[in-house]
Amino acid sequence: MSFASTSDLPFDNPYTHGFARLAVAVPRNRVADPVFNGRETVRMYREAADEGAVLVAFPELGLSAYTCDDLFHQTALLEGCEAALAEVIEASRGASTVAVVGLPVRADHRLFNCAAVVADGALLGVLPKTYLPNYGEFYEGRQFAAADSAVSREITLCGQRVPFGTDLIFKARNLPLFALHVEICEDVWVPIPPSSYAALAGATVLVNLSASNITVGKADYRHKLVSLQSARCLAAYLYSSAGIGESTTDLAWDGQALIYENGELLAESERFSNRSHLITADADLERLAHERMRQNSFGVSAQRHAAVLRDWRTVEFDLPGPPQRPGTLRREVERFPYVPSDAATRDARCQEVFNIQVQSLVQRLEASNIQRVVIGVSGGLDSTHALLVCAQAMDRLGCPRTDILGYTMPGFATSARTLTQAHALMAAIGCQAKEIDIRPSCKQMLADLGHPFADGVPQYDITFENVQAGERTSHLFRLANHNGAIVVGTGDLSELALGWCTYGVGDHMSHYNVNASVPKTLIKHLVRWVADAAILSEDGSDVLRAIVATEVSPELVPSNDASAEQPGQRTEDTIGPYELQDFHLYYIVRHGFRPSKVAFLAYSAWRDRSRGHWPDALQGEHNEYALPDITGHLKTFLWRFFKTSQFKRSCVPNGPKVGSGGSLSPRGDWRAPSDSEAEVWLADLARVPSDSALPLLPR
Repeated sequence: MSFASTSDLPFDNPYTHGFARLAVAVPRNRVADPVFNGRETVRMYREAADEGAVLVAFPELGLSAYTCDDLFHQTALLEGCEAALAEVIEASRGASTVAVVGLPVRADHRLFNCAAVVADGALLGVLPKTYLPNYGEFYEGRQFAAADSAVSREITLCGQRVPFGTDLIFKARNLPLFALHVEICEDVWVPIPPSSYAALAGATVLVNLSASNITVGKADYRHKLVSLQSARCLAAYLYSSAGIGESTTDLAWDGQALIYENGELLAESERFSNRSHLITADADLERLAHERMRQNSFGVSAQRHAAVLRDWRTVEFDLPGPPQRPGTLRREVERFPYVPSDAATRDARCQEVFNIQVQSLVQRLEASNIQRVVIGVSGGLDSTHALLVCAQAMDRLGCPRTDILGYTMPGFATSARTLTQAHALMAAIGCQAKEIDIRPSCKQMLADLGHPFADGVPQYDITFENVQAGERTSHLFRLANHNGAIVVGTGDLSELALGWCTYGVGDHMSHYNVNASVPKTLIKHLVRWVADAAILSEDGSDVLRAIVATEVSPELVPSNDASAEQPGQRTEDTIGPYELQDFHLYYIVRHGFRPSKVAFLAYSAWRDRSRGHWPDALQGEHNEYALPDITGHLKTFLWRFFKTSQFKRSCVPNGPKVGSGGSLSPRGDWRAPSDSEAEVWLADLARVPSDSALPLLPR
């Protein structure tokens, strides 16, 4: 995945974990001045190398300038561009950065608009432009020939005999996931860009050298174009365009540079800058490889184009070593991968998830011809959100909210706070609200079992806890039978991942679970979103905010402090902080990453509060975790997820999948044996050093 092997690089180095730092340069240029343009290209190449980039891409025809028009047919200009390319080649000697530069190239008595790929003192290959725009303000057909008119598959340039053609992929032997293809400007604007075939042939990094004059709305369109192409190709996509220095005789230039990965923007340059500028970002090549493996339709597409792809050529090369001192990871790693940090995006996400849950419950009720639902209301987060979903479902069905039969069932450890919140919430919703004290039936069960608690001995073991959880669910099912209703489940994705649910007749079971694929961190924001959206009365919103501020607890073990404001039992004391365990869940399950990489990502995201830019709504929820904290909680996650709890996930109730983060239903995203081991994951985690063993890399 990295240079030589991951053991050769420090844990804190992004290249250790399958990342590659990519750069796009937009140099200031001069029209028809390859000496100046070459020197500026070399200067920015060295800047990219100093930044730790393994690749830097420059604009289309950057060594000559794009706006030379008929000057392209001047021998002096063409020879000057070749000399400038030779300077770039020499500058790359001994460096671990690949350069892709644009220039006009003569071959087969034709002139081609080309991209030259340079590494470690060698010209690796030259790719001509496939599609020449000859409409509107573009007249490239006047000066250049299209790629398919070339006869030669090799040319001599700068004294080196190199491959020539659009069918080239450049692959670094000592960075095996780095496979590069280059197309030029118009090539990505056509129905089937050359990069689509390149991706199917194995390219993970796609580069577009563009000039692209600016007109109103074009910058946004470039974003959409590059985003979609990177997503379709499951690739990183670098886009450069010409900036200051190009002729403005009839056109204008904004110097836009973009780096996308699988549809996500990693970096964007300042536009209309009067100076040369460079952007960098760390692309996750391992993530791209995993997505291609997971989405079998990508492989099917490659198979269907096999006849074309067999003729593609791979140019292998060696880099001298990893780029020097890349520093910390250069990309945003969201601390809450299920919860967008942008307030507007977060609100839209909450609304979408809420609607998915509501519509799914509506369909289940209509299909089963059942109008009533039974739900246990604890005064905590999960049951609160499930009750909100039930209320909205009844509204959409045109049914009274009194068809929701809400029951709060205090046990031996129920706090006054949660009991009060449960009643206040049911009143705000307008459902039927009843209270059933489960302590008598639990005492009878414990006595039948011969448990010491029945004789007054305060033994709070797993049996004591599960008797209460089982009694609650048993009551709910019988209440559903009695009232012609279905039981709506409340347990969430995070609890299911960690096995934090009572199996069988416990909170593990229901007739339909609306929260089945919603993680705890997102449920928290869903409840807050309903409160802020004023869907309930003002008093109801206040209750929701109080519930959000309540410690997460199963409330099954009595507190020693009867006057405590919060529940005495804290779930996170046993299974770790949900904010961190949800992070682990996302990257382990959704992306299949090694635990050591997940620890690195968590370390990058959580170690320093100043690295994130977060709205006020999230600021108070940001802790900082040192690496030993992260690995300790990740070990808990790995053991519980892979070793001890799959049997619970193998028979979960029906429930809707709400997000691309996945679900754990055996009928959906996750199928796994109930008797697997966790050793391979724990062994990888053991490779992670302590904080004190990390090198002091620059930020």
